[in-house]
Amino acid sequence: MPYSLINFLRNFSIMIKYFFLLRIHHWSKNAFLFIPAFFAGILTDVGTFFLLIKGFLAFSLVASAVYIFNDYRDRESDRNHPIKKNRPLASGKVSELSAIVLMVLLAAIGIAGGFYLNALFAYGLLGYLTINILYSAGLKNVPLLDTMLISSGFLIRTLAGGWLAEVTVSQWLVIMVFLLSFFLAMAKRRDDLVLFQLGHAPLRHSSKKYTIEFVNTILALLSGVIIVSYIMYTISDDVVQRLHTDYLYITSFFVFAGILRFLQIAMVDQKSGSPTRILLTDLFIQITLIGWILSYVIIIYLL
Repeated sequence: MPYSLINFLRNFSIMIKYFFLLRIHHWSKNAFLFIPAFFAGILTDVGTFFLLIKGFLAFSLVASAVYIFNDYRDRESDRNHPIKKNRPLASGKVSELSAIVLMVLLAAIGIAGGFYLNALFAYGLLGYLTINILYSAGLKNVPLLDTMLISSGFLIRTLAGGWLAEVTVSQWLVIMVFLLSFFLAMAKRRDDLVLFQLGHAPLRHSSKKYTIEFVNTILALLSGVIIVSYIMYTISDDVVQRLHTDYLYITSFFVFAGILRFLQIAMVDQKSGSPTRILLTDLFIQITLIGWILSYVIIIYLL
């Protein structure tokens, strides 16, 4: 085998290891930064869009640092999990020292970049980093609080995006983002319980205070509240006057369909462990998301 090919394969193997260590595929969660500008109808402004791109990169670096810290803390328990045992630190594919050095470097660059862009945005980054350090250090073992802290991460992303784009984040948006992220976090806890019952994985400490019946009740409750909250948002006087349209309620169809499909994945298919994986692999979810975005773009930006 030619040396150049061997060298390429070696470098590619290293890249794959660090790709999963940084969980770059989870950077999609940081798209919540764009939500306030999108809902405000200013995402087409070139300056605002590229400013948010820079913020997305800064937030992604800090998020990757958080993932590394969490994987470092959980490396022993992850070795007993059917999927998590393949993570770079749990499997030993990446050394602990190199992971720690990379973690500190990513956090420093991300926070510094945040202050360069906007001080308030940087404080949001620091808040996100602090909450997740506390979460990984032990608060994730407290039932209900664990899922609330996960939800707060998405809420911070949304607020930070508003601060960076200088857009006021409405109370409706705050409510919907928190409830939706809490809904997804509870679905993931349900998946933990299913894997445990099937004997495929040990049960995390906080999940011992959950049952499938309890989680199903929460999911059913949240799905209804989320749908109603979104409908109320679309027909609220403030939104109608600010966006100069009373047709936004049409987009509710896609929210309704997306929520029902996710419930089907969680309760029928028993595969709600990774919302990111579902987003990237489920065609129905992808169609509803694209339909929601297109309908919103047409109503707000084109009509």
